[in-house]
Amino acid sequence: MATATAAQDDMLLTIGEAARRTGLPAKTIRYYEEIDLIRPLRGTNGYRAFRQSDVHKLIFLARARSLGFSIEDCRTLLSLYEDQKRSSAEVKALAEAHLEKIDAKIAELERMRATLSHLVAACHGDERPDCPIIEGLAGDERVGGEREPADEG
Repeated sequence: MATATAAQDDMLLTIGEAARRTGLPAKTIRYYEEIDLIRPLRGTNGYRAFRQSDVHKLIFLARARSLGFSIEDCRTLLSLYEDQKRSSAEVKALAEAHLEKIDAKIAELERMRATLSHLVAACHGDERPDCPIIEGLAGDERVGGEREPADEG
C-alpha cells in the first residue's frame, strides 16, 4: 500500500486534471502561474506538469480566495504555509486584519441596505412618475445621507 501512495505522490498531472482536482478553472491556474504563485514543472513538450504539492497549493489558494483574501495576502499566506518555522502570530495577524476588512464591508452593506429599504418603502410603485428611489439616486446627497464631494476640477 505504501508503494501505491508513493507512486501517487510522484504522479504528474495535466492542467485539466489539476483543475478537476482543485475545482479551479484552468485559466485561473494559468494566471496563478503567471503571477508566480505556483510553479508547475514543464515537460520537454512545454506542457505543465503538476505535482501533488502543486495541487495542495492550488487548493490552499482556492480556499483563501473563497474567504476573500487578496492575491497579495494569498502570496503571504502561501509563503507562511511553506515555512515550517513560521509564527502562528503572523498568520493570525493577517487573518485578523482581513476579518476587520470583512466587518467594515458588512457595515457598509448594512448601511446600503437600510438606505435602499427606506427608498423602496417610500416608493408607491404605481403608475405615477414621481419615485422616491429615482429622486434619492438623482439628488445631490449620496445614498446613506453623505454629501457628494465638491468637484475640484
